[in-house]
Amino acid sequence: MAPKYVACTSALLMMGASAFVAPAPVLRSSVASARSASTPMRMSAGDEEPWFAEAVADNLADVAELTSVSDRGLSGKLDFLEADPYFDQSNVPVNTYKAKDPMIGKVVSVKRIVGPEATGETCDVVISHGGKMPYWEGQSYGVIPPGNNWKTGKPNGVRLYSIASSRYGDDMTGTTTTLCVRRATYWDEEMGKEDPAKKGVCSNYLCDAEPGAKLKLTGPSGKVMLMPEDKPETDLIMIATGTGIAPYRSFVRRLFAEATPAKEAYKGQAWLFLGVANSDALLYDAEWQQVLKEFPDNFRLDYALSREQENKSGGKMYIQDKVEEYGDEVFQKLSKGAHIYFCGLKGMMPGILNMLEKVATKKKMNWETTLKDLKKKEKKAAITTTELPKTCSRFTKERLASLVRRAQWMNKRT
Repeated sequence: MAPKYVACTSALLMMGASAFVAPAPVLRSSVASARSASTPMRMSAGDEEPWFAEAVADNLADVAELTSVSDRGLSGKLDFLEADPYFDQSNVPVNTYKAKDPMIGKVVSVKRIVGPEATGETCDVVISHGGKMPYWEGQSYGVIPPGNNWKTGKPNGVRLYSIASSRYGDDMTGTTTTLCVRRATYWDEEMGKEDPAKKGVCSNYLCDAEPGAKLKLTGPSGKVMLMPEDKPETDLIMIATGTGIAPYRSFVRRLFAEATPAKEAYKGQAWLFLGVANSDALLYDAEWQQVLKEFPDNFRLDYALSREQENKSGGKMYIQDKVEEYGDEVFQKLSKGAHIYFCGLKGMMPGILNMLEKVATKKKMNWETTLKDLKKKEKKAAITTTELPKTCSRFTKERLASLVRRAQWMNKRT
C-alpha cells in the first residue's frame, strides 16, 4: 500500500539553556510526512493533501542566473530589512495576513529543479509580495488554492510551505519569496498507476502556475525555526529530507551568500545533512558546493542517497544512518551548545533520537537523565509540537522523556 501522509510535526527540544542561551544544546524540528525517502510522494485513498507535507525546496535551475544574483547581493550590504540590532527577535513578523483577508501575491517564475531520474517532480516557485509581507528565515507562507475541498465541499484551506529564500528574496529586493514544492500525486493500487483526478490540490496548483498568476497568501508563520543570531559562534546542525531543505537554504544564504550583518558576524559552523533518493534528486547542490568552496571552515555538507549508498549494515542509506556515522561528533557539538534542526520526514526522528541515546550510553551517560540535567540550566524548557494547522502545544521537560521513550518503542517495532 502506498505510504500515507501524516500531518507536519514541528518540535523544539531545548536541551540546556534556553534557545538563545549558550552553551546548552537546542533541538528544533519541523517534520512532515512519514513515507520512505526513496519513494515518490503519494496519497492513499481517503487522505487529504498534507498541511505541511513536502513543504519546500530543491535544486536551483540556473547556476549562471544564481551567480549574477549573488553578485548583486555581494556588491553592497543588505541591511534594509534588519532589526536593530540585527539579531533582535522581539518584532518578528507573524500572521500579517490571515485566511479571512489574505495577501494577493503574483507568481514570478516556476521552474522544475530536479533531474530526470528524480523520484517525482519538484518546482521552485518565486512569488512577489511587493514588500507587503516581510518574513524571517525559518518561517512559512500559507497558500490557499482555489476551489473546494472534495470531502467537505467548503473552500480549500491553507497549505503551509517553508520559505526557501532569505528575507531579501533571491532577487535581493525584499519583495519576493521562494517556495519549493514537490508535486503530490496519488498512486492507485488497483489501477497500478497514478490517478490524475486525485492529485494534490495545492502542490499541483503551484507547480502548474504561470508567471503573472495571482495567489492568496497567509502568514508569515512560525518562530520555532529561527536562528540564534544573538550568538554568532553557535554551531548549527541542519538535518533535512527532500524538500525539508527549504529553511536551511534561507539560513545558508543569509549566513554565507548574501552581504548581511549575520554573515559578517557568524563565527560558528553550519553543518547540513540532506537525505534524498538519488543524485538527480539532490537539492540546491550547486549552491552548497559554492559555499563549501568559499567557507570550508564554517560549512559542512553530507548527503544520504538511499538508492545509491549503503549504510554500515549493507542496507539503504537513510538520513538517520548518515547522521549516525558522526554520532559522537554531533553529540559533542550539542553538549557545547549547538542547535540541531530537523525538517522533512517524520520517520527520521526515532532513528536519530535513538542514535543520540546510543552515544550517551557509550559514554556511560543515561540519556533521559542527561537531558533532564541539561534542562535544569534552562530558563524555559519545552517541546513545541505542531501536529495540525490549528494545533500547537508547548510541553514541559517531562514531555521530552516521553518523546524519547516513544522513539525507543517505535524502533523496537521496526
